[in-house]
Amino acid sequence: MARFRYSMQSILNIKLKMETQAKQEFSAARAVLDAEEEKLQQLLDRKAGYEKEAERLLAGNLNLRDIEENKTAILCMDSFIAGQRDKVRTAEKNLETARVKLTEVMTERKTHETLKEKAFEQFLEDEKRQESKEVDELTSYKYGERRKIDGKNSVSAQN
Repeated sequence: MARFRYSMQSILNIKLKMETQAKQEFSAARAVLDAEEEKLQQLLDRKAGYEKEAERLLAGNLNLRDIEENKTAILCMDSFIAGQRDKVRTAEKNLETARVKLTEVMTERKTHETLKEKAFEQFLEDEKRQESKEVDELTSYKYGERRKIDGKNSVSAQN
């Protein structure tokens, strides 16, 4: 039996490598997004702490300097939070881009694997056809040889 060789195996190998690379890029983008979301949560928690501190400062003895510092800290946190939200949005866009690329690469790889499977099925059909042809030729040859032998025996029996 002949050996199956897929003519576009090198392309399929490249597609597999591209898919692996796209998976790694997606994973890295996901890690960046997770880190940015974690930073945002920390900033929100810190702001909440400043807001609790503001309530405490307003409830007890009023110290104008502490109240102003707290108010400035809350405004700074608002600025940091806005900046961090922008970073989160950017990371989400990068993740979406990586996801789209991964989907495209996976589709291309699956397409080439389907083509390889069809080529293999065709190869098996061709092998089956060739084997059947060889069996038919062998059967015809044996039948012809038997007729020759039977023909010689009948001629010698007549003599």
